[in-house]
Amino acid sequence: METIHLNLIIPFSLMLCLFCLLVHATDVQYCDKKTDYDVKVRGIEISPNPIARGQPAKFSISATTGEAISGGKLVIEVSYFGWHIYSETRELCGETTCPVSVGDFVVAHTQVLPGFTPPGSYSLKMKMYDGNKNELTCITFGFSIGFISSVADM
Repeated sequence: METIHLNLIIPFSLMLCLFCLLVHATDVQYCDKKTDYDVKVRGIEISPNPIARGQPAKFSISATTGEAISGGKLVIEVSYFGWHIYSETRELCGETTCPVSVGDFVVAHTQVLPGFTPPGSYSLKMKMYDGNKNELTCITFGFSIGFISSVADM
């Protein structure tokens, strides 16, 4: 009986460790620590972490709001070792279900980075605006792009 439990526990433990390596919670900071933003970000998960060039990367931002949000925009800026390299604006409703109800919600985005993307440390700044262009939150967080690329990109 003991052997059966060990045979189940060991593979389960290994799978759990592998999952923790692939989905890693990322530290998030507010752009202005003195501002009381309407949308509070609880955490960010990046999968896989580090991101593999040429493979899909998923960014999931868990947040909460005290007021319903009917629409708006996300403004994203990416820096590489402190140098601004990329900006984009996305519709909030394209990244989450709208209208956003009072309470918890998730903003999720999947993107494939080209195989020629340089490996290293990046930082992302995201501002969220409502439909009236009021800033709801502003966060920054770091992420890494690994040295491994997909075979198809080589």
